[in-house]
Amino acid sequence: MSRSVTKSGASARHRLMTELQALQKEKWVHFPDLDNMNMQKWRFALMVVNTDSAFNGGYFKAEMIFPDDYPYAPPKFRFLHPIYHPNIYPDGALCISILHKPGEDLMSGEQASERWSPLQGVESVLRSVLLLLDDPEIHSPANVDAGVLYRDDREAYDKRARDAVAASRRDIPDGFVMPTSFEPAPPPKVENDDDFWAESDEDYDFGGSDSDEEDGDQEMGEFGDGEEEEEDDAEEMSEDDEQEGKN
Repeated sequence: MSRSVTKSGASARHRLMTELQALQKEKWVHFPDLDNMNMQKWRFALMVVNTDSAFNGGYFKAEMIFPDDYPYAPPKFRFLHPIYHPNIYPDGALCISILHKPGEDLMSGEQASERWSPLQGVESVLRSVLLLLDDPEIHSPANVDAGVLYRDDREAYDKRARDAVAASRRDIPDGFVMPTSFEPAPPPKVENDDDFWAESDEDYDFGGSDSDEEDGDQEMGEFGDGEEEEEDDAEEMSEDDEQEGKN
């Protein structure tokens, strides 16, 4: 193995480690055996939590294989148990534009923006898979029969989808709680403490002290003494005026 290939593989694994850490925070993808994870061959479950989807409630085990030159080349994706769907081959492999090699394809008419690019990542692939489950491309189906059934008899198609969901749920590990939405659960509501707001028999002092009250009384007393002094001065001046009038 050449040194350049080894270096490229190490770079791919570093990128994948970063993406794996981010995906572990998502509720719609589950990695049941992280301790034995092969960084270039992921095994996980993709969960459908869209309540409007015919595949709602599904726990679909899947596999992704990454090349040494990832992310410059796309990964491969397949469901471990085939699903009856217009864009899923009988072996579980998925036919989706985002996993096709970069660049335009004149034969298929796919534009470069629809195909793989190094700016893509595992999360964008998985979200595209979830969207494709609900909105299949029936003009160039991988499973022609499923495409015809989806087009002509939606009720029968939805019945096949529900059967696939029921089969997938047998793979849910013991103790694992299936999510019901993309969003995290809201924090628990804090109930009002009625006792806190109830009136108390105790008297609460909201500021000031006994010494402050004494100081206030003293100041008021001093203020009163000043008024008395002004009255005495006025009387003395009145007496002086009367004496000058007599003279």
